[in-house]
Amino acid sequence: MNARDQISIGSQSILWVAGVGVGLLTLAFVLGVQVGKQSAALRRPLQKGVEEELKDLPEPLVDQLRIFEGDGLDKLVPTPKVDATAPKEEPKAEAAPAPELWTLQLLSTADAAEAKRVADKAKAAGFPTVTVKDKGQIKVRLAKPADRAAIDKTAEKLSKAGFKPFAVKAE
Repeated sequence: MNARDQISIGSQSILWVAGVGVGLLTLAFVLGVQVGKQSAALRRPLQKGVEEELKDLPEPLVDQLRIFEGDGLDKLVPTPKVDATAPKEEPKAEAAPAPELWTLQLLSTADAAEAKRVADKAKAAGFPTVTVKDKGQIKVRLAKPADRAAIDKTAEKLSKAGFKPFAVKAE
């Protein structure tokens, strides 16, 4: 065997070939990801244009109002048939929902002396209060709950008297 027939590969050549291989694999991966994104974008439905959105709007108001000009209304609103021989049912009166009651909270503190001071100040100003203990806090609130409009008016009066009230639902 001749010296010319032998091929010698050095460690630098092996590292160079491995680096080129890794680079080609990375390039192929990145290109594959980009192609996948492009094909997914092509499968996604297109966004509606302004013209298509305008087509989805209801008919113009003038056309909607034409039904009130005569015979159009009877054609659109079916009338239920009534059996005159059937006994009449009295409509049941539904109980009106109870109005929500609100009160004003003047203070929430852990200090009992501060709560008593604020409650006394409010009573002296003509606003009877109650003291509620809740989760380690003492809350000073107005004694009489009312509807939201009345509570808002009372809050204005309390603000002018130097308090910082806020509305809470009565329990």
